[in-house]
Amino acid sequence: MSVDKAAVLRELHDLHAAAVWRYAVHLTGSTADADDIVQETLLRAWRAPRILEQDPAAARAWLFTVARNLVIDDARSARRRHEWPAEAPDRPIEDRSDELFDTLLVGEALAALSEDHRAVIVRAYFGGRSTAELAAELQIPEGTVKSRLHYGLRALRLALQEKGVTR
Repeated sequence: MSVDKAAVLRELHDLHAAAVWRYAVHLTGSTADADDIVQETLLRAWRAPRILEQDPAAARAWLFTVARNLVIDDARSARRRHEWPAEAPDRPIEDRSDELFDTLLVGEALAALSEDHRAVIVRAYFGGRSTAELAAELQIPEGTVKSRLHYGLRALRLALQEKGVTR
């Protein structure tokens, strides 16, 4: 039967391939795409024994229908339309709510300090200044800067403990 099947497929090709190819070129506008359509159409005929059992002349309508459906499927495909997802898949983002909460707590605790203590702590820890730089900037002795840092940090720790922070 495989010899007969091959012979029938060869006959289908000889009778209808050129007409199906012209039809596919008309639909796609591309000879390369038409070649692919004809090849896939004949492959589907090979896989459909009922088509091969029909008279080759009667199979013509089936071949044209398959070719048309292949062109439509290809035109609708994302590959043909070069479609990509509108957005990249969601990536997990880091939860920064704890950082925000900590910032708010420290800000409120700093607001509870005296102006002198707050000025030294903010400039030393957030400004990255040394004791000597703070003394020159604030026009106070270095010992006073150290004292304000010590007592300011102590007051800051107490203010944070009152807010429930136990670190």
